[in-house]
Amino acid sequence: MRYLTLVIYGASIIAANWLIRNVGTVVLADGTHLLPVGFGLLAPSGVYAAGVSFVARDLLQRSAGRRWALLAIAGGTVLSVLVNPRLALASGTAFLFSELADFAVYTPLQRRHFVAAVVASGIVGSVLDSLIFLGIVGVPLAAALPGLLLGKFWVQLGAAPVAAWFRTRVPMAATA
Repeated sequence: MRYLTLVIYGASIIAANWLIRNVGTVVLADGTHLLPVGFGLLAPSGVYAAGVSFVARDLLQRSAGRRWALLAIAGGTVLSVLVNPRLALASGTAFLFSELADFAVYTPLQRRHFVAAVVASGIVGSVLDSLIFLGIVGVPLAAALPGLLLGKFWVQLGAAPVAAWFRTRVPMAATA
């Protein structure tokens, strides 16, 4: 299961960066693609895949342990920079710090409250990821933050049943 979660994690990083440049209902002058996320809000089209990365990282840590999770964060940071060179600094920095925050929230909660740990850490990581990314690229927070947070919230909402299913089928690694 560790390899499957690692592949999903890597694929979500690549997808988030590819989607933002290639798929969406609105295209900004800089080439960023947006899509509706609900309540009249728009978000960069990689929002859902970015949200999946937080869930996949938690599931990787459960199935393979902390070392695998930290190595995946390092690899994901490099991958994020390489996939989107134009936004390398913003993408890589936001990814690194938001994934480490996800790790910090998830790790102490996961043994007793796995589903809550996945959802809470994903929300914390999503907020931090959005704030750092938007701050570095200079996008006004009032314009973009609500849509980004709503899109990532939908992913975290869907993560709860996935985490509950995963918990019953995948044993926790000894170093989770």
